Amino acid sequence: MEKTNGREAIALSTVETGIENPGLELTEEGVNPEETRRTEERGQSRGDGVGPSTHQRKSLQPFSRAWSFCKRQASLFKKILLGLLCLAYAAYFLAACILDFQRALALFILTCLALLVLVHCFLKRFFGKNLTSCLKPFKNSCLKLWMKWVLAGVSLVGFILWLALDTAQRPEQSISFAGICMFILILFACSKHHNKVSWRTVLWGLGLQFVFGILVIRTDPGYNAFQWLGDQIQIFLNYTVAGSSFVFGDMLVKNVFAFQALPIILFFGCVMSILYYLGLVQWVIQKVAWFLQITMGTTATETLAVAGNIFVGMTEAPLLIRPYLADLTLSEIHAVMTGGFATISGTVLGAYISFGIDASSLISASVMAAPSSLALSKMVYPEVEESKFKNKEGVKLPPGKEKNVLEAASNGATDAVGLATNVAANLIAFLAVLTFINAALSWLGELVDIQGLTFQVICSYILRPVVFMMGVEWADCPMVAEMVGIKFFTNEFVAYQQLSQYKNKRLSGVEEWIGGEKQWISVRAEIITTFSLCGFASLSSIGITLGGLTSIVPHRKSDFSKVVVSAFFTGACVSLINACVAGILYVPRGAETDCVSFLNTIFTNRTYETYVCCRGLFQSTSLNGTNPPSFSGPWQDKEFSAIALANCCELYTNAVCT
Repeated sequence: MEKTNGREAIALSTVETGIENPGLELTEEGVNPEETRRTEERGQSRGDGVGPSTHQRKSLQPFSRAWSFCKRQASLFKKILLGLLCLAYAAYFLAACILDFQRALALFILTCLALLVLVHCFLKRFFGKNLTSCLKPFKNSCLKLWMKWVLAGVSLVGFILWLALDTAQRPEQSISFAGICMFILILFACSKHHNKVSWRTVLWGLGLQFVFGILVIRTDPGYNAFQWLGDQIQIFLNYTVAGSSFVFGDMLVKNVFAFQALPIILFFGCVMSILYYLGLVQWVIQKVAWFLQITMGTTATETLAVAGNIFVGMTEAPLLIRPYLADLTLSEIHAVMTGGFATISGTVLGAYISFGIDASSLISASVMAAPSSLALSKMVYPEVEESKFKNKEGVKLPPGKEKNVLEAASNGATDAVGLATNVAANLIAFLAVLTFINAALSWLGELVDIQGLTFQVICSYILRPVVFMMGVEWADCPMVAEMVGIKFFTNEFVAYQQLSQYKNKRLSGVEEWIGGEKQWISVRAEIITTFSLCGFASLSSIGITLGGLTSIVPHRKSDFSKVVVSAFFTGACVSLINACVAGILYVPRGAETDCVSFLNTIFTNRTYETYVCCRGLFQSTSLNGTNPPSFSGPWQDKEFSAIALANCCELYTNAVCT
């Protein structure tokens, strides 16, 4: 009877308070009434009973209602907050542009890019189907074929006319064009299936490479934009000094190469990891891959890997398509490998820029290599199998596995340690081996009275015709051929270091010829060399590529080994064709130095401008026996010509200085 009364008391209490306790279950054994009474007494002594008291429930009701209201209106509050933030940014943006637009140029460009992305997403979301329906008439096969032929014909005629008019002013450009034709013929002769070549892919790839080159090298907006981008990257990379100086000290960072260049790899790796975690890298890669896929007709996997090579290295890019590597055809594997050999990663890009290599040339060379590597790969190894990845939807890239930005930054820096160590180890090993080879060759040469025989000298003779066909002046060919040989047989890091030394000599005003040996190369040769070295196509990279792909898909090792040498050769030719395009499009930039005004000032340091002006003055000076020298050209009848000649003779040696 007590058990029944206890259950009825608790049930009555539940009805009266209106509070249900789903965790309390009544059993046949019931509850202890004494325990119930004690619980109620303790609750009354606290003022809240078994649950909240009536007073407390009433006091909590406004907060509950407010919380419920906030939850219901959460989307509205988010929109209001977002609107306020946009208004605040707009006010900040306008204030920055009004105060100093030049100073706010970077902010202006970033804002415009963000707006373009937002507009693209808006149009795609709300008007995507309508825009697609507008393009339906162009899906007609006859109309589509007719438009293709018209576009191809107009493009070909326009290119021939432009080339004829342009090379008439600068004949050396025709040599670069002949070089492109030579390399393409060589690659076609090496093609695996001549009758299966997709000329749509080849022509589109080379056309995109050329159009992008015109945009970057020839047009003022494109040139200025990439020059500005290169300057911003250089400023960004200088922030590495803060961390490396703290760890190693200012003296080591300023004077030791390892503490100058290698920390940049760590910094860039950290930044790239953060951008990958935020999804920015995947978004850009997918957009580039989508554009290349719809224009060139390549499959989604190979296009994505090649587009990824613009930003990541030759071993990291295949990881973007890791789930699909096992099902790739041989032609697709060849394209993936060629893209790795033809480009450089964003991480080492920072190291090359720190050498003093022109940043805009490095960036444009890596981007131009993407469509060209796809085109030439499909010419050397055309598709003869049925690919599983012909759909237009593409391949989705997975997001980063890190939980937050800090973890992404830490992982990026940690992963870059291996790359920096690898670079340092390769530099030590290759430079040591190169020195040994040079000593051995020098000893062998001296036995037959050949002085100064080195690996670089051999490369300068063997590769001189190749370099000349890229558009390099014959006097500069030995030095450029030497760097190209170092790149192929050792690695591009050593070659770029050599190029930076030549460039520093030119900028510091060193005489061009000393003791019959050329000390530096022209600006045109520097640009062409920068493009020709921009790629991982070195003998050591063959092993790196095989090792990286085999570790991902071990059972396809034989397939990888079958095409890797062909891909290496194709990737090397991509870099050389890139250099030929640069040779066609390069024109001197910037106003020439007014030497008359420049030498009319006091100058005591050697610079490139000083050397150029003094050389011009030497050429305009004639000796008249014991009489004072006479001057011609712009120096004629100038009172300060003799003083300028004396100043130049203090810096440089020339026959007129005796």
